[in-house]
Amino acid sequence: MTAIDLRTPLDDLPPHTTDDVRRHELGTFLRSRRERVTPQQVGLPPSRRRRTPGLRREEVAQLAGVGVTWYTWLEQGREIKASPEVLNAIARALQLDMHEQAHVLTLGGAPPDNGIASECQRLSPTAQLLLDRLESYPACIVNARYDLLGFNRIYASGFPGLEETPIEDRNALLLLFTHPSWRKAVLDWDDAAARMVAQFRAALAEHLAEPSWKALIARLHRSSPEFSAIWEQHDVQGMESVTKRFLHPLVGELLLDYTYLWLAPRLGARMVTYTPANALTRRRLERLQGMLERE
Repeated sequence: MTAIDLRTPLDDLPPHTTDDVRRHELGTFLRSRRERVTPQQVGLPPSRRRRTPGLRREEVAQLAGVGVTWYTWLEQGREIKASPEVLNAIARALQLDMHEQAHVLTLGGAPPDNGIASECQRLSPTAQLLLDRLESYPACIVNARYDLLGFNRIYASGFPGLEETPIEDRNALLLLFTHPSWRKAVLDWDDAAARMVAQFRAALAEHLAEPSWKALIARLHRSSPEFSAIWEQHDVQGMESVTKRFLHPLVGELLLDYTYLWLAPRLGARMVTYTPANALTRRRLERLQGMLERE
């Protein structure tokens, strides 16, 4: 099999089967995690002769209870089969967290049933109506690729020019890395960017062969060296509700809790609602709503 380098924009690569790409991504991910684990972390004695960081392949194989040659082939993206039990053993040997373990299982062809994804309804045609009814709080609908499928007026007011942005450019990940108003609005930008890329990479495992995903990754590589640097870390993370800081152009800093409401499992579509995390933010959102109503 011809080697695949996912550091190259994916739409510039020659055609490959989905299984080829999955195996390559799995091998690259395992290697990146192996290099992050020290012998001391897994109870092995340190060695002065190590020429590479982290564990050796034979050490991972020993810890996981698999053959060295077989594990080497797995990292090389060879056409071999790995059971969920073996993949879980490797995940434990590499001390992966639950999101990284789920990522390994998905790439290995064994989607996990560990509660990370939940049952949700299909995307409804009334979704925009629901967004508009949330007059007091910012809200949007995105899919797994971070395409902005819809948003309400108070959400759009935080990102000047969003409503005039062409539909094909309405992608939150792309805008975060390339649009000045988004960089200015999203405080704690470094943390937010790393989290979004890790969540995007985790979702990618289900869409490796889809042209729209390949095109977006290639565009991000061309447009943002910062994205490329974060992408090379191979981090994965599941969706979780956290608190974000935004700098709104009309009312100043907002501290918002954001929550996912799942709409369509096939597309990974979800409504994201932003609610005030303190009294000051609540007052500022009320003032913002009044300003928008007077326009």
